[in-house]
Amino acid sequence: MSRFPRSVYELGEEPDPRFSLANERTFLAWIRTSLALVAAGVALEVLQVGQPGWRLAAALVFAALGVLAAVRGWVGWTGTERALRRDEALPSPAIGLVLVVGIVVAVALIVVGVAV
Repeated sequence: MSRFPRSVYELGEEPDPRFSLANERTFLAWIRTSLALVAAGVALEVLQVGQPGWRLAAALVFAALGVLAAVRGWVGWTGTERALRRDEALPSPAIGLVLVVGIVVAVALIVVGVAV
């Protein structure tokens, strides 16, 4: 029986199932975050909050962050699963700061767009 992705499951030994399930829950949390960010971008345009240029910029930032969060979820899941299987230290959340800065920028664009 082959499991996907093979690049992860061919390595090391099978970890404690509780750790793999926790890793999967974290991945699903990133997917939920991704969907929420994309939904925020769509909602800004549908509800027409603020001036059109500022609103569009904020919506695009939210959509880009949503895509980035989904990619981060996959990369994080594979990295953590590999580390668990090899009994190594877990990888750090490398793009957390990028997401925080992006959300702050998007909210600032909304505030400016409403105030103008």
